[in-house]
Amino acid sequence: MTLLERFTHPTPRFFKTLRNIGIALATAGGAIIAAPIALPGIVVTIATYMTVAGTVATAVSQAVVSDQPKN
Repeated sequence: MTLLERFTHPTPRFFKTLRNIGIALATAGGAIIAAPIALPGIVVTIATYMTVAGTVATAVSQAVVSDQPKN
């Protein structure tokens, strides 16, 4: 299975939910990092980890494919 085929096959429901949570984490972390106000260093560090974790969760969840054929 090529990478393109893997990303075009259907994704199971659980991983769709996990992907959406990952997108939300990455978006929230990115918004905190890009905030135009000065924030404490710990907040920026946590936001950076949120962004990385959300991006990884989104990519891994999108790569999971269902074994069942398309209907």
